[in-house]
Amino acid sequence: MADNLSDTLKKLKITAVDRTEDSLEGCLDCLLQALAQNNMETSEKIQGSGILQLFASLLIPQSPCTAKVANIIAEVAKNEFMRIPCVDAGLISPLVQLLNSKDQEVLLQTGRALGNICYDSHEGRSAVDQAGGAQIVIDHLRSLCSITDPANEKLLTVFCGMLMNYSNENDSLQAQLINMGVIPTLVKLLGIHCQNAALTEMCLVAFGNLAELESSKEQFASTNIAEELVKLFRKQIEHDKREMIFEVLAPLAENDAIKLQLVEAGLVECLLEIVQQKVDSDKEDDIAELKTASDLMVLLLLGDESMQKLFEGGKGNVFQRVLSWIPSNNHQLQLAGALAIANFARNDGNCIHMVDNGIVEKLTDLLDRHVEDGNVTVQHAALSALRNLAIPVVNKAKMLSAGVTEAVLKFLKSEMPPVQFKLLGTLRMLIDAQAEAAEQLGKNVKLVERLVEWCEAKDHAGVMGESNRLLSALIRHSKSKDVIKTIVQSGGIKHLVTMATSEHVIMQNEALVALALIAALELGTAEKDLESTKLVQILHKLLADERSAPEIKYNSMVLICALMGSESLHKEVQDLAFLDVVSKLRSHENKSVAQQASLTEQRLTVES
Repeated sequence: MADNLSDTLKKLKITAVDRTEDSLEGCLDCLLQALAQNNMETSEKIQGSGILQLFASLLIPQSPCTAKVANIIAEVAKNEFMRIPCVDAGLISPLVQLLNSKDQEVLLQTGRALGNICYDSHEGRSAVDQAGGAQIVIDHLRSLCSITDPANEKLLTVFCGMLMNYSNENDSLQAQLINMGVIPTLVKLLGIHCQNAALTEMCLVAFGNLAELESSKEQFASTNIAEELVKLFRKQIEHDKREMIFEVLAPLAENDAIKLQLVEAGLVECLLEIVQQKVDSDKEDDIAELKTASDLMVLLLLGDESMQKLFEGGKGNVFQRVLSWIPSNNHQLQLAGALAIANFARNDGNCIHMVDNGIVEKLTDLLDRHVEDGNVTVQHAALSALRNLAIPVVNKAKMLSAGVTEAVLKFLKSEMPPVQFKLLGTLRMLIDAQAEAAEQLGKNVKLVERLVEWCEAKDHAGVMGESNRLLSALIRHSKSKDVIKTIVQSGGIKHLVTMATSEHVIMQNEALVALALIAALELGTAEKDLESTKLVQILHKLLADERSAPEIKYNSMVLICALMGSESLHKEVQDLAFLDVVSKLRSHENKSVAQQASLTEQRLTVES
């Protein structure tokens, strides 16, 4: 065999120059046979013989041997070590020229050769890019798209594979294909050739690659991709094939227009069916598919239009099915159910309807099942849903009387920042303008002490910010002396003072209002803490800083006036020459600030 091969390679060198077709064809057949028996060894010999350079001259459109030469190149390029030598031997340009051939076998072998050279090879892709190969292949796909005979479908599959190898994991080449209009062509191919498994698979892999690119989403949205994928999905029985479609659906469903198209094409019904089929199975594949289907369902609900369409005024089949997931014993379904409710709860109308129809009890029952060693993702999702449901004013009292605060407080001991964050947000939403609830929570020493502890969670800015905001909210909404005493005794004052220097105006303002209430209602109790935190100096800075928002200046002056009731703080105010800063604010463009400056100036003058 080895001697034979050496003889063939020598002979080929001579015949390639003489161009005697018969003996040339014999040599090429020998090479193809050798490659079929041992591809790697034969490829190494071909590389060593220097024959690759001769192949460039054999790739001529009219020659009957051209398809065989292209086939040999396709075979040797299956080996990684042969791809750069193929580029260096100058084979790309003549191969790309052959893409203009009318001969189907030449096109097939040329497509294979270029596809294999491009596989995982930067040099191969660059050379094909420079020679303009991609556009010619896309033009072929367009013109051959509607022909369904097996030979043509085989050629289309090879061309799709070539484009994939050309652009895989290369953003700029994928963008180039998108600009050349490859997406509508591939979608059309999928629709016409959905009976052909190999071609369908190739289209799906290409979609999966292209869909990761943000610029592709608009093009996909202008095709009937949603309809085609759902149609294809319905036919699939095998797990692997469905998984392949899921891999395309997930990135596409991030686009709101496509979400709606998928909902309208009936994807949700398919997903619900999968959930029903797989919910009791303990097979690994089924568990994975259940997760994928329910996750995708939640993703579809992230679009406002798709979500509202599926809610159907709370009467929709989909909404009812999702509700039934929450009390199930399957953690994945509990999670998806709670996340779906959180997504449905994105406008007041939906929230009010759901609370009136008993969703709160379902969610608090779910939380109760996850208090001890619970599933953190389920806790987080259920708390997210409750937080969203608590936003409309009319829901707050109803949720409070349904025992939501008690259910939520059971998670105070959680050490998981995502759970802590949602717990804080839920409580803050619930007590908004609810004086009695705010007072009850504000007198809860365990809660207040935990808040003070979380106000120092420097590694978790979200938890730290929410703790500060809840501390302030307890005071602002309760206006209760007992709440203020509890917060002072737990060491909360310093955090409210720090919050007054936050970069977020809304947080600064909430802190200043809470501090003004403390100074008005319990100045004696808080005096020492207000001194040690250098509050007066901070207020001077806020008033002197031109960048401070009008409401910050206004509330800082209200607070200054309230602090004058304390001898020691009054003295600090006098020492810092507040009059100069305040008198300048009398001409402030904001009327409220200017008026408060006049009042504050009078107060400072009278008491100086």
